[in-house]
Amino acid sequence: MSRFDDLPGYAASIAPLIDAVHLGVHVASRPIGRELVRQSGLQTELMIDLRYVLPIRPLTPEGLTALYRYNPFDRAEIEAQIAQGILVDDGELHATDISLAFIEALYEVHATVTGALWADHADRLPELADLAGRLLAAGADSGGAAFAQASPPYEPEGTPAGVLLFNRLAALRYHRADVHAAVWAEEGFTAAQIIALTPGAVRDRIEAETNRRAAVPYETLTTRERQTLLLGLSALDLP
Repeated sequence: MSRFDDLPGYAASIAPLIDAVHLGVHVASRPIGRELVRQSGLQTELMIDLRYVLPIRPLTPEGLTALYRYNPFDRAEIEAQIAQGILVDDGELHATDISLAFIEALYEVHATVTGALWADHADRLPELADLAGRLLAAGADSGGAAFAQASPPYEPEGTPAGVLLFNRLAALRYHRADVHAAVWAEEGFTAAQIIALTPGAVRDRIEAETNRRAAVPYETLTTRERQTLLLGLSALDLP
């Protein structure tokens, strides 16, 4: 069996790579992004995190809790964003014209950054974005509340392949996050307890079961496609 056909092993290998690519774009975006945030004068954490969610679906209480299970928003933070006109609350949190304008500008920042960062890989970006999109569709039945909130991402017409890939990978992370949370909850842990759990047999068991469940979407890809995705992400330039 090749390493691309050992699906739990593949899921374990590609997860940190997805995180690294996602984080790399954020790091590369900071110089331009800081100026955008300064000009807006807004509290922007939620809009940056959920740039690919808020334009197309409201943020439900269940979704908010799941997305931020390790670092919850308190009500005061949400109220501050409502007061700034970023969100409207009718039991669910909705984007406003203010937040949508910020997100539109943020997409332009990410288009500039990914276009420059991955200029040498422009020919492979459409295929990588397509594979990531297929994984999002394949994970619909096996993800949880965070993944359901995050996927599919907002993709206005004309969004370049680099931004499509960036946001699809951002949403895909929540499939693994949800199955991981389901596994540690079944073991009787809370979010705080799993963060503090030391290496050992229990953590190894949780990670092994997480890898097994996180592998489900990858079953829909061929061996060649799994290889293309992993090696393609590995080759992308990071800051």
